Amino acid sequence: MTPRPAARPPHGTGHGSVPPAACGNGGARPRGGRIRLALACSAAGVILTGCFAGGDGATGDRGASTSAQERAAGRSAQGKPSASASPGRHGPAGPGRRRPNPRDANSVLARSLEPVRAHGGTQVSVAVLEPSTGRQAVYGPQTHITASVAKVNILAALLLFAQREGRSLTEWETTTAAAMIQSSDNDSADALWRRIGGAEGLAEANKTLGLTSTRPGPDGHWGLTRTTAADQLTLLKAVFEDRSPLSEASRHLIQGFMGRIDPDQAWGVSAEGSRWQLKNGWLQRSRSQRWAINSMGRVKAHGSTFYVAVLSHGSPTMSHGISAVERATRTAVHTLCGTPPPVAPIIG
Repeated sequence: MTPRPAARPPHGTGHGSVPPAACGNGGARPRGGRIRLALACSAAGVILTGCFAGGDGATGDRGASTSAQERAAGRSAQGKPSASASPGRHGPAGPGRRRPNPRDANSVLARSLEPVRAHGGTQVSVAVLEPSTGRQAVYGPQTHITASVAKVNILAALLLFAQREGRSLTEWETTTAAAMIQSSDNDSADALWRRIGGAEGLAEANKTLGLTSTRPGPDGHWGLTRTTAADQLTLLKAVFEDRSPLSEASRHLIQGFMGRIDPDQAWGVSAEGSRWQLKNGWLQRSRSQRWAINSMGRVKAHGSTFYVAVLSHGSPTMSHGISAVERATRTAVHTLCGTPPPVAPIIG
């Protein structure tokens, strides 16, 4: 069944034109030009540090230029960010860097997110992990609708089923999955949702993946799947870590797609990293007219690697939601680093 418009994000989770000055922070459905201003200002406040020393699959480059071409709704973006990047100018923080005790990281993150929670009615949940040290912090147990971040879950389910059948993806499945992740094409997501058996198939795959708080969207509405930040962090570990129900070939495929996101969608968790692999989603609710803005992925920053998942709902505008998600991302990474996050206004 095809998702109804109210339950389904616009194509690409909301394409739109993006000014080159936005440094990779894409946007959609500009309202009076505010989203361009918001994303440009948000990107200006980002501190890009660290370098990309290695990793699996293609990765986006925070310094890659963005597309300024106007796109009509229902049409995919064609550009891809460069997979090469210059090393960051700054290495890890100096000896004065103080990391929080793991038992205190959650409370530190909660306090640091207060400005985000107090501004504009946005409800946010965050989960962050530094895999090299095992340090992590989680804030917000509530569930949020996934919008198009569900597409990573759909692809993971498809790959698990192919593994069970002892085969690789077909050419059609691979091409459709690329469009679903890189350009966030909704028709491709519809097709692969049916391919995995819809809600029942996703729920079955999530048992294998270890997602315990994710509920597939009803009646074919994959965009209304509900999840938690902690579950999305679990999914990221399945995508990026060796100890995973996904095979090395399956992980490499997802990582490659997440590293070649269309330039106008390269915002969110990429705000605190010079190299990244991510998936974003955004959806305006039909009744409240408020926005759900989500971002999840792996970023290289401050000489280390971080998995970050930020889910939000209740933002009055899309630009406000993106700004809040990026502020939450920077806050989460700096919480694990034991350094104060850069002060950046939430705009929109």
